[in-house]
Amino acid sequence: MSADGYLFHTTQLDVAPIGGRIGAEVRGFRLSDDLNDDQTAAILDALYKHKVLFFRDQHHLNDETQEAFAARLGRPVAHPTVPVREGSSYLLELDSLHGGRASSWHTDVTFVPDYPAASILRAVTSPASGGDTVWANTTAAYERLPAPLKTLVDNLWAVHTNAYDYAATRADVDQERLERHRNVFASTVYETEHPVVRIHPVTDEPTLVLGHFIKSFVGLSTRDSQTLLALLQEHVIKLENTVRWRWREGDVAIWDNRATQHYAVDDYGDQRRVMRRVTIAGDIPVALDGRSSRALKPAAISEAA
Repeated sequence: MSADGYLFHTTQLDVAPIGGRIGAEVRGFRLSDDLNDDQTAAILDALYKHKVLFFRDQHHLNDETQEAFAARLGRPVAHPTVPVREGSSYLLELDSLHGGRASSWHTDVTFVPDYPAASILRAVTSPASGGDTVWANTTAAYERLPAPLKTLVDNLWAVHTNAYDYAATRADVDQERLERHRNVFASTVYETEHPVVRIHPVTDEPTLVLGHFIKSFVGLSTRDSQTLLALLQEHVIKLENTVRWRWREGDVAIWDNRATQHYAVDDYGDQRRVMRRVTIAGDIPVALDGRSSRALKPAAISEAA
């Protein structure tokens, strides 16, 4: 590794930054499972720098080759509760006709201790208008917190769960989506205690661990937790910290799930939107004081049994 924590490589990518603090398009590059180590290192290097990378017109990818490419970046893992797409090993399908709308700010799967390091998302069917995704840089958000808030979050921990109130922030949730959330997404209840500030294992940068999976902050009431979460989220999702992507079929986005949140904009009505995602295994977060995240459920249940 280089002195700044990134990987050595000699491959030159055509990287065009999109936002001032997050996001870049990699032009003229064909994603595949036969990338050599140097090409893979170049992608990871750009990912750690820009937090989210976009690749247009990767029409040659199918489910199998998307999974195979993901394996070049790390160890693919399946979602802990949602079944994979039939015929695949790790692929999660997000279909707007079957509840695949995640219109709230989150980092993927933070309700488990070793939540994913990265996600690879491919657009299969894109609406003619709408359906963009927005990402926020949680490292930049931490860097720019006012000093008193930094002092607070440096020592703050939070409980994340997949059994959150799905309907609380949605004015028009239909019964089918609500039942899917309860019976599939929350079929096994997970709870994990994470530091609000973790150290990125590659860049060594402190980054915020927040999003809609937070149940409460340790030591605070539910009401105080909701108020504080709203305040901190406002700092994360400032427009200056974000990048927005207009999808076309065949596009691929790769994001550093340890340094970002994202939001799928649900503004495309009854048009169909189908996305397929593979996630890469992560590590257990470490706080500024060296303590590590810990599982509360289901581990706590099995220990008590």
